[in-house]
Amino acid sequence: MLTREDAMTMIENTVDAAALFTRHRHRELAALLHPDRNPGDERAHRAAATLNRLHDEWKRARRQTVTTATSAYTLTEPHAVGSVATIYRTTGPHLVKLVRDPALNPLIHAEWAALRTLDGFTERHRWLRPYYPRLLDTSGPVARGDRAFSVLDPLVDGFVTLADIGKAFPGGLDGRDYAWMHRRLLRAVAGAHRAGVVHGHLTADNVLVHPGQHGIVLAGWSFAVEDGVLPLATDNSIDYPPEVRKGLPMTAATDVHLLHRMMLDLLAPDETRQREFATWCTQDVPAQRPDAADLLDEYDELLDDLYGPRTFRPFTIPETGA
Repeated sequence: MLTREDAMTMIENTVDAAALFTRHRHRELAALLHPDRNPGDERAHRAAATLNRLHDEWKRARRQTVTTATSAYTLTEPHAVGSVATIYRTTGPHLVKLVRDPALNPLIHAEWAALRTLDGFTERHRWLRPYYPRLLDTSGPVARGDRAFSVLDPLVDGFVTLADIGKAFPGGLDGRDYAWMHRRLLRAVAGAHRAGVVHGHLTADNVLVHPGQHGIVLAGWSFAVEDGVLPLATDNSIDYPPEVRKGLPMTAATDVHLLHRMMLDLLAPDETRQREFATWCTQDVPAQRPDAADLLDEYDELLDDLYGPRTFRPFTIPETGA
């Protein structure tokens, strides 16, 4: 996914070595910057040397064990780096999401509340279970200055983020491919709203996609709130709808806006009909946006009109070089 220029800039600007070493990232960076691949490029050689030094330092310091009331989890390599926390692989079959700053512990607590609500909701509506992460354990209350964490189901094998998919299709996604992703996202969002939960952070980084199985998991629930409640925090990198920028509570309509803003960002420019649909869902006035549950049928009608009867369309991510 990365270019050589991306790799050099990333290493030169890094302030958190862990962010460089998510799964496969070290190998990807090392391959791009290998001296045999960059003869005579002094900048690339310096970046490769810095990468190797950072990786050695990180390997020596990375292992730590976090404990809960019932279990201990030894962290190994970072798997993903989010806006609030870093998700680590462990020596066992789990992922640990560890907040980077104790001041942000309340956001991890908010994720616990949201995932517990969704877990209870999907006990009654089991067909929605695959769309949400599974909270297996938590740090519970921690001492002042300590960092809270979550223990999660390892949604690892075969999954990539929607952000990575977007990077692999710089010209935008074919509407037929985005259609199955968006249908599943609508279900996930509509289910959360029915449970009374607003995600509040619908970005491509928080959508896990299994291309082969056409699977979708909506992750990143640290900014979640109950419907109609003010957010605990906002993310400056997100283009929020007007109500959030005005300091008003988040509602289900906030998620509808964010979901379809993401759709506009990822669809190819010539996907006119789907883009019109997304624009209709991002109106400034929250009351004018449709409910996610209502959009399920409306989106299906659009797809039937565009493509006819549904058939399985294999989806593969193209290989990209430097």
